[in-house]
Amino acid sequence: MNGMARWIRACTMGQVGKNEMYSFDFEDKRLLITNLGGKIFASDRICTHEEADLSTGFLSSEGVRCPLHLSVFNLENGIPQNPPAERPLKIYNVKIDQNEIYVEV
Repeated sequence: MNGMARWIRACTMGQVGKNEMYSFDFEDKRLLITNLGGKIFASDRICTHEEADLSTGFLSSEGVRCPLHLSVFNLENGIPQNPPAERPLKIYNVKIDQNEIYVEV
């Protein structure tokens, strides 16, 4: 089964309100669902710079801001918008089916 992508249920739309974040774990992944202005994104939850949990950070129109050193990650492509983070955040495909949010892992 390794190497094959599959869709997993993350949460419902009701669990991640507009401009809110929802964090969950799946196997060895620590994931983050973000509702930015009504658009749903899925990404890794741990900052690529240091072991900071992005779910305790801040959302803005630019993306999610790390609570530790304030790097902002674009939620569409994972690219850090400012230092100190240099490596992009892993972004996952999302689909919504009957109010349920699924992530392709």
